[in-house]
Amino acid sequence: MSQTAAAATVFPKELQTTTYKILFIIGFCHLLNDSIQAVIPAMFPVLEKSMGLTFTQLGLISFSLNIVSSIMQPLIGMAADKKPMPYALPVGLASTLLGVLGLAFASSFSLVILSVLFIGLGSAVFHPEGSRVAYMAAGARRGLAQSIYQVGGNSGQALAPLITAVVLVPFGQRGAAWFTIVAAAAVGLLIYIANWYSSKLDAQKGALSKRADCTGPRKISKAVKTALVLVLFLIFARSWYISGITNFYSFYAIDKYGLSIKEAQLFLFAFLVTGAVGTFFGGPLADRFGKKNIILISMIGTLPLSAAIPFMPPAIAFVFLAVSGLLLMSSFSVTVVYAQELVPGKIGTMAGLTVGLAFGMGALGSIGLGYLADLIGLPTTIILTGFLPVLGLTTLFLPADETLAEWNK
Repeated sequence: MSQTAAAATVFPKELQTTTYKILFIIGFCHLLNDSIQAVIPAMFPVLEKSMGLTFTQLGLISFSLNIVSSIMQPLIGMAADKKPMPYALPVGLASTLLGVLGLAFASSFSLVILSVLFIGLGSAVFHPEGSRVAYMAAGARRGLAQSIYQVGGNSGQALAPLITAVVLVPFGQRGAAWFTIVAAAAVGLLIYIANWYSSKLDAQKGALSKRADCTGPRKISKAVKTALVLVLFLIFARSWYISGITNFYSFYAIDKYGLSIKEAQLFLFAFLVTGAVGTFFGGPLADRFGKKNIILISMIGTLPLSAAIPFMPPAIAFVFLAVSGLLLMSSFSVTVVYAQELVPGKIGTMAGLTVGLAFGMGALGSIGLGYLADLIGLPTTIILTGFLPVLGLTTLFLPADETLAEWNK
């Protein structure tokens, strides 16, 4: 069963139209939300100098940001599956706004932690409900819709190096205050989205309830649970590698190549911006060549590049980082759609679980890799991080797309 056919079984004809306006707006809001989150790791070199923080403390900041989102996203997703919450979207971004303001004027490590907790909470609310909006606006083109939504977030993350070079280096910690404007713009757009979301709920609820009446509740089989565990394990491997690169590679590049903070940020920008490109094309490619195939190519194709990067001269390392970002992130939206098709009807739960786990694993990765860098040195840690994509071989044990289609009949 194709995604188009699957969508047709869930929604009546009038709900199968793809609403591109809403998709582009929610994708842009995703960009704004994740660019604000990107301020935090982008500030690491600034905070390390101004507060004299260790790698472990920097890891704790990232951990605090991401663990809240990791824990809360699946819970919010499950709650939203039972009762969608349109106006939680602007409320969540208001929490982020307060966190950014606190971060700009925090005078101690503990106040930095408190501020990033507010930002993490806002992100936890945004992601599962934002994914639901993308699903509602997708019509019959779920893969494309998820890619448009996710590429917004990855583009926002890609802005982190530019944020550091253009805003944080010249203005320091106080420069983060400029992002209250970004947060306020996101709140305004999300009020518009929430109004659209609310107007669509009755029609979609009716369609879903009719299908539920026909099919009855689905029991999650052991095979589905096993496949879901494998997907989550793949997210773990990808998230730890991304955490190692985004949080600590700039320090490695500064030390190994003698780069300035601005120059080192260009390496991260290459990794993240090509990652955003990969995110966009991953969904349509998976629709054509299969989700399992794209996930496998994404992970295994990254391995030789990621393993070689620490040993390359700067020009080649730059190119390898760019290509590895493109390959690795091509599976980001694909894993979300794969999980949603594993457990049909649990849109928010699966989005919250997969994206939330990515945040959570990134949080554990940041603190674990930060501690490892303090323990055995940053160069060795970066080298070991490069071998994490080998865990992508577990993709071979995932059910094929045809098997998923059979399960969903």
